[in-house]
Amino acid sequence: MRVVAYTWPAVSYEQWRATCDTLHAHTQILGKLAVVLAPPEPELQHAALRLTARGFETALLPAPDGSGALVAALDLRSHEAVVEHSDGRVQRVALTPDRAVADVTGDVLQAVSGLAGAIEINPTPQEVPWTVPLDDWWGSLDLAVNLFSGRPADPPADDFITRNSMDAQEVAIGWWPGDTRYGKAAFYGYLNPPMNGFADADLSPARWEPELGLFMLDWDDVRAGPDPHAIAVAFAHALFRHACAVCDWDPALEASAEGQPPPVA
Repeated sequence: MRVVAYTWPAVSYEQWRATCDTLHAHTQILGKLAVVLAPPEPELQHAALRLTARGFETALLPAPDGSGALVAALDLRSHEAVVEHSDGRVQRVALTPDRAVADVTGDVLQAVSGLAGAIEINPTPQEVPWTVPLDDWWGSLDLAVNLFSGRPADPPADDFITRNSMDAQEVAIGWWPGDTRYGKAAFYGYLNPPMNGFADADLSPARWEPELGLFMLDWDDVRAGPDPHAIAVAFAHALFRHACAVCDWDPALEASAEGQPPPVA
């Protein structure tokens, strides 16, 4: 059997910044639909988008007019935002070059209204350096896994995202494309709330970034290694083991991250 080695591509934030920011805005449209329509879940998990083979999509959302359910998606292969009703009706919004995010936002909301009833969202962007509402021009753009201990936590701020998504003790591990504060792609990990000793671990080649309050493992460092996948997974496991030790969590939590879930009672 012939094994083909896959080389991880370069991901320079500065080179695709305009596209990244636009994609970020489009994903926020979907997330805000989920915030309004989906049954609330702890830590805003109902607003998290699902990664698909074609892009991103919401979970199944109740139709505002009670006619069934719908899913909103970004199809990055066909370059469309798609709203599909459970009765089979579909509306598509083209994501063409240089098209204003405001136009896409308006058309997506019109598509939802046409299929499932009127809806209003809060157009203020979340967790980004810009403040212009989505419907005039246009959460953090990342792929993440959040692991919870079951203990409560005091949110570090009172904005909508923070007070609803950081009121429980957790470890977050993920990947982001970079932003204006950290201009390169990286894997990251953090503990909420912060605990003494968490930043002191040696998780090299990852390093602690005190200004961000995160462990960062640069994408370029990972892709340069002999086995990028193994390096990334080892970072995630090491960070979670360290967090469990610092927080004195139940050993069953650590075991679950290693693929050993506790027995069903």
